[in-house]
Amino acid sequence: MTSQPKRTAHIISHTHWDREWYLPYEKHHMRLIRLMDVLMDTLEKDTEYKSFYLDGQTIILEDYLQVRPEQKERLEKYIREGRIFIGPWYILQDAFLTSGEANIRNMQVGHKDAARYGQISKIGYFPDTFGLVGQTPQLMRQSGIDNAVFGRGVKPTGFNNTVADSDYESSFSELIWEGPDGSRVLGILFANWYSNGNEVPVDPEEAKEFWDRKLADAEKYASTPELLYMNGCDHQPIQTDLAEALETARKLYPDTEFVHSNFPKYLEAVKKAKEGELSVVRGELRSQRTDGWGTLVNTASSRVYLKQMNQLGQTILEKVAEPLATYARLAGQEYPHDLLTYAWKTLMQNHPHDSICGCSVDEVHREMVTRFAKSRDVAESIIDESKQAVADAVNTSVFGSYGEEAVPFVVFNTTGWKRSGTVSVDLEVKRVYFREGHSFEDMRSQMKDFDLGLRAVVDANGNPAAFSLEDLGLRFGYDLPDDKFRQPYMARAVRITFEADRIPALGLKAYALVAGEAAKGLQVQKDSLVKDGNVIENGILRVEAASNGSLTITDKRTGRVFNDLMIYEDTGDIGNEYMYKQPEGEEALTTKDLTASIRVVEDTPYRAVLEIVHDWEIPASAEKLLDQEQVELIYYPVRKAQRVKETVPMKIRTLVSLEREGQGVQIEASFNNQAKDHRVRMLMPTDIEASKYQVDSMFEVAVRDVEPAKEWQNPSNTQHQQAFVDVSGAGAGLTVANRGLNEYEVLRDGRNTIAVTLLRSVGELGDWGHFPTPEAQCLGEHTVHLEIIPHNGDGIESGAYREAYQFQIPWTVAQTGLHEGSITAVHAPYAWEADNGLAFSAWKVSEQTGDDILRWYNMKREAADLQLELAQGAASAYKTTILEEETGDKLTAVSDRAELVAGPCEIVSIGIKR
Repeated sequence: MTSQPKRTAHIISHTHWDREWYLPYEKHHMRLIRLMDVLMDTLEKDTEYKSFYLDGQTIILEDYLQVRPEQKERLEKYIREGRIFIGPWYILQDAFLTSGEANIRNMQVGHKDAARYGQISKIGYFPDTFGLVGQTPQLMRQSGIDNAVFGRGVKPTGFNNTVADSDYESSFSELIWEGPDGSRVLGILFANWYSNGNEVPVDPEEAKEFWDRKLADAEKYASTPELLYMNGCDHQPIQTDLAEALETARKLYPDTEFVHSNFPKYLEAVKKAKEGELSVVRGELRSQRTDGWGTLVNTASSRVYLKQMNQLGQTILEKVAEPLATYARLAGQEYPHDLLTYAWKTLMQNHPHDSICGCSVDEVHREMVTRFAKSRDVAESIIDESKQAVADAVNTSVFGSYGEEAVPFVVFNTTGWKRSGTVSVDLEVKRVYFREGHSFEDMRSQMKDFDLGLRAVVDANGNPAAFSLEDLGLRFGYDLPDDKFRQPYMARAVRITFEADRIPALGLKAYALVAGEAAKGLQVQKDSLVKDGNVIENGILRVEAASNGSLTITDKRTGRVFNDLMIYEDTGDIGNEYMYKQPEGEEALTTKDLTASIRVVEDTPYRAVLEIVHDWEIPASAEKLLDQEQVELIYYPVRKAQRVKETVPMKIRTLVSLEREGQGVQIEASFNNQAKDHRVRMLMPTDIEASKYQVDSMFEVAVRDVEPAKEWQNPSNTQHQQAFVDVSGAGAGLTVANRGLNEYEVLRDGRNTIAVTLLRSVGELGDWGHFPTPEAQCLGEHTVHLEIIPHNGDGIESGAYREAYQFQIPWTVAQTGLHEGSITAVHAPYAWEADNGLAFSAWKVSEQTGDDILRWYNMKREAADLQLELAQGAASAYKTTILEEETGDKLTAVSDRAELVAGPCEIVSIGIKR
């Protein structure tokens, strides 16, 4: 008779450390100092207290040593001895609201910081992340991690982090998780949460009751006799008498081995045991097979202003500052690794789930606004220096033929694809310095009297561009030279807006503003895009505004007509920062039956803009009952509060723009929110038959179902997006792109309407207590940006997704002088060709090797070819992981080209040696 293997209880001590949440950062910080002091004293005094897992995030070390720098040597000792486990992340980030590149920088910085202490914990740790993206297994594998440990995404987790019994995607707490590319990791679900071994009793009677329950709970889900107990919880102080408590347990249960364990030891034991037939869970973990009330998905719309700041911050770092700093190396600039790391760290300090999700107390989010600004200031400083270094190295001498008054400037396209579009740039057409001995009065008069005269915009080949000029008048400024005191000046400034044409991917094109005789004959005449009053039209799209302010867009390529686009919807919200709840029986208010004010506000050869104004009245707030329900901790799905009858104005000013070469219709909507307890969305009916749709996620265009699973009870089925959501069918599709609007829903209304959340106003944090958050009502001015992109039903092949990605990224422009230069007037260091399925993601410099790193990801679930033309001076190319370590995979080299095949949904990074 075969004996049953002895069960082992692995007790892993930890604390889940939210840097900020229901207390402001510094109040959490002070508790962290106390915890770390006690931890190291315990490790020193108690040899039976084996180890402690420091929550997977190295920022805890920074936060502690900021106050206790004298403890660094002692801290390092316990890390090197394997008694404190650190890394692999810098912070525990939210998965759906942070970009793919931000997640890679998080892993890179965490590894770098942990390596300084001699140990990197290779644990894919996601204890409380609000769901997980599908590409996580591939990101783990490329980081040398073969596991993912998580608490949410495949099992119901409700109020006060309670876990519920029901069918769910995995049969066990151990599972195999497979990404869309086929990468697999061992998944460990905290089926009984990450506090199931918290506060182990020492008293035998209490211990017996505790362990009878805990052993049964763990065995209910475990596939092996290796049982996991997490000894800690949110901000939990360490249990200093744990060794004594485990000794009690050993006496009570001689059939069980109680081990003060760690993750490497536990994972190794699970891999060796391999008793159960593990379920394979594929793709995203979004709690799809739950009742839908505890997914925390509406954190995607809590405090939308934070999401918008984050989108801008991420974009200018990864899509502008890094590429331009890499480009500037060609002009002799040193790549600013430390400055970029500082900017990324400052930004990532806003990326923990309780921070970027907008589900903390008001003090936390006020501090986030400052961090966003600090990171952005650093990024903009890098951008300014880099773009000027490149622009000053561009050969602009050709513009000398237009006379000394020619003002050259360089337009940069830092996206991964060729780009055309409307660009604005402020130029100084005349400047006089204080150092030249002029009086203030003389300087003012010189600038005021300067005659702007006739002007034209031309490229290096003499091709004129349609443009408009705005006189900005006098401008005070100053140079900050490296070897002198600041140099103030006065200048005459103008703003040029024009149509930049076919700027190469990751490249530039030089233009000049020319004056006087040289400008004659260079004026561009083109037909207006404004047709019949409320209609604007280019070669591929016709846009008509109806009397209610909605849009009808005709795609001339397919003949498809999309009606009733851009209707605004308002509903009550009696939920909280985590989850939306519409009052029972309430009907949504919309602008469908309003009469809007419509007029043309821009009519230029390169762009037409309609202004649409809705004067709307909406309920002022929820009734007083909501305050009572919040104080009494009434679970939000069963609240009974309604909205008051009193109304407040909700004036929405919408600018609808169509460019001459535009593939989509750009929308900018502004409003002053004075209402509370409500949600505002923009509705885009697609009228396309489809049971599934596509949505941009981290390094993936994910496919999701219109209809939720049978277990879903929540009337709302809102979800996360990054750059866009797309509904496609036979012969037609509609992509709606956004900037920092991370929540949408594809409505089950018979029209497959895409509803994008613009604003959600609530008054409490929610979850496990009463924490009022009046600033989460988001009163005041708001501006949002979207783009509607019709296509032929294939978002990839049509270029609609490319357009949506480019919509995220601003143009960059730098004024320069007339000079020779090593960079040609139209230039790109790299050129690449690929199947349309490849999306470009990064161009940066590796800190370890100094090599250029370029990254793509395959949007398709089939292989794609990539050919990369190497930059001048490049010696060789090689494939790397996301940690920028060579994989050993060979690239096919053809002359100055490197070729490879990207696997389905593969994230591909290439290093270029110079």
